[in-house]
Amino acid sequence: MRITTLVENTSVPGLPVEHGLSLYIETEHHTILFDSGQGTLFAENAERLGKDLTKADLMVLSHGHYDHGGGLRTFLECNDHAPVYMSRYAFESHWNGTEKYIGLDETLVPNDRFVYTDGTLVLDEELTLCCPVGRERVADLDTGGLLRKENGTFLPEDFRHEQYLLITEGEKRVLISGCSHQGILNIVDWFRPDVLVGGFHYMKKPLDEKLIENAVKLDAYDTTYYTCHCTGADQFRFMRPHMTHAHYLSCGETIEV
Repeated sequence: MRITTLVENTSVPGLPVEHGLSLYIETEHHTILFDSGQGTLFAENAERLGKDLTKADLMVLSHGHYDHGGGLRTFLECNDHAPVYMSRYAFESHWNGTEKYIGLDETLVPNDRFVYTDGTLVLDEELTLCCPVGRERVADLDTGGLLRKENGTFLPEDFRHEQYLLITEGEKRVLISGCSHQGILNIVDWFRPDVLVGGFHYMKKPLDEKLIENAVKLDAYDTTYYTCHCTGADQFRFMRPHMTHAHYLSCGETIEV
């Protein structure tokens, strides 16, 4: 399996970046776009990196925030056939505080290429989409001030619009997560993957003993981590000495897992 980062907050020299995430995933049976960053940059970097978006046979949207689904329109324009799998809650009204809308472009709805998921969806023997609803947490949910708007009322986020892509190749289980809003400690405990790729959502966390404690807890699992985006570069450097198998994945890099 080959995973190339099209959009991320940091970059190998020469590639432009933005706050967001987009991954181009090549498995034995599929070519997948996982998230699309804020706009057109994922497509521009795909061209720079020699990755053909027309070859993607599906897209997976991790959750309904602009920095992961802002490029939806661009993807639909440059790829005319791939279905886009997203939570049925993805187009809910998502906010950072009460002033900043951080959701998706609602003018895209309806679209017959959108496939809305709810619960676990097995696509085939290689790909499974998993949702967090109904799972017991080992760590408390931290909303970080994020809200959803329902019937004109702001409510604390429950991140029910988040989903994860589980890829199985042989005996290896690779979990792809966007921002891990449900809590990276919860997610790794739920799925116990061999490899986890995605953000930890620690970028606003202080560099303190609690962050070290979380790093030690993550390291206790038999999982290799390729983290990025909302983990925070400073936070990753702070945690790295306490994690045996943790790597940072920047824009333009390709890994084989």
